[in-house]
Amino acid sequence: CHTAEVDGYVVEGHIPAADVARLLTEKPDILGLAVPGMPIGSPGMESDNYVEPYTVFSFDKSGATISFSEHS
Repeated sequence: CHTAEVDGYVVEGHIPAADVARLLTEKPDILGLAVPGMPIGSPGMESDNYVEPYTVFSFDKSGATISFSEHS
């Protein structure tokens, strides 16, 4: 439900701005970033000071994913 194209990268889900900034600085050879689901505490899903641990994944054109960053 939250999909954008930023400088040629796909950005999907509740991704922290710092991760998008890192993506644009490092310019890795990936298709984009994604956060599965709607983890509590991610941008737009804040609930007091509680943060549900979640992972921002990078993905490539083949669909392979790896962890880009961890949040808790």
